[in-house]
Amino acid sequence: MKERKAMTDTIKLVYGKKEYELPVVEGSEGEKAIDISQLRATTGFITLDSGYANTGSCTSDITFMDGEKGILRYRGIPVEELAEKATFKETAYLLINGKLPNRNELTRFSVLLNDHSLVHEDMRAFYENFPRSSHPMGILSSMANALRSFYPELLNLEEEINMTVTRLLSKIRTLAAMSYKISRGHKVAYPRPDLAYCANFLNMMFHSPVRPYTLDDDVVEALRVFWILHADHEQNCSTSAVRLVGSARVTLYAAISAGIAALWGPLHGGANQAVIEMLSDIAEKKNMAAIVERAKDKKDSFRLMGFGHRVYKTYDPRAKIMKKMCDSLLNKLKISDPLLDIAKELEVVALKDDYFIGHNLYPNVDFYSGIVLRAIGIPTNMFTVLFAIGRLPGWIAQWKESMDDPNWKLGRPRQIYTGPTLKKFVPVDER
Repeated sequence: MKERKAMTDTIKLVYGKKEYELPVVEGSEGEKAIDISQLRATTGFITLDSGYANTGSCTSDITFMDGEKGILRYRGIPVEELAEKATFKETAYLLINGKLPNRNELTRFSVLLNDHSLVHEDMRAFYENFPRSSHPMGILSSMANALRSFYPELLNLEEEINMTVTRLLSKIRTLAAMSYKISRGHKVAYPRPDLAYCANFLNMMFHSPVRPYTLDDDVVEALRVFWILHADHEQNCSTSAVRLVGSARVTLYAAISAGIAALWGPLHGGANQAVIEMLSDIAEKKNMAAIVERAKDKKDSFRLMGFGHRVYKTYDPRAKIMKKMCDSLLNKLKISDPLLDIAKELEVVALKDDYFIGHNLYPNVDFYSGIVLRAIGIPTNMFTVLFAIGRLPGWIAQWKESMDDPNWKLGRPRQIYTGPTLKKFVPVDER
């Protein structure tokens, strides 16, 4: 983690007859921020920024985003290049360690992931006692935190962090696949040492003693791209949750559990599941035109899931890659699915409609990823679980960076109180 770059530039804050100078911080890509870390001590004021859209919570070397230009880079490398050329393991190593691994480092990393892919057999009892109606994300969040009980801390801090990182990256695939198998009452499929990261997960999900799973290179490729595109995305809701919870110096397991819980929300990681549910509703009610008109009505709170983005004011760069993968996979698999037909129809409407174009409501990565996951057979309620597996390297990298941050502080946002002023307590018989 680099020290903050010292700046000579300041910005003046004038209130009444008083002037205050606040330092300006500049990032490596030219982004500028007003450093308000001493604002309250100097002026007595705090800032108010609902949703933190204008607030930087940290400096970071990990991911660069430019919403206006549609840019996303991990450690300086465009996500387009990683999606085209890198494995998911290489991408995870890059995010967590700050550089791409050489051949020896990649081999050692692969061996460690394989060695730690099994989970303690006693953890099956946890799964088997969750109600069958439990959502897989709630189970995964609980199980990630429970790992701490099964794997005690090591004495060496660096070794402990490296081991915890490896355990999480490897075991989360196994935990996710187990949750699916046990929820269906099926025999658990264990990791295979001869399969790579993505292929191993698919085999654990779909292999059966009576119907061995046949790996399809195109399906494996689609999952690889999906996970790389979701590996990190700057200070989003779940990443901020990981950093905030981590700032209390909890274990990595607890911080990741918090990230999974935050990702579960339908406006965050649950958006790809919400896309399929929306398409199902359109198919059932046959109301495509009405849905589009509702989305264009400013007075209607309805949101068209999978369109537009909080940060990107142009086309989501990940969506371009996912659309290409989506078109290729659907063509290869020749799937007949009415929901996929509706998705294509809705995509055409959005890309041609002046309202959608004028408001930058392009299909985002959630729109295409939901279609891809459905095409390869992932159950809808597992969509966000797969997102969590992909986002794990980014969460780990962000947690590690915050741990090493020389400017670390326990996260503790302020507020502007708008409730009643001082009131006296009234005894119950006098109320």
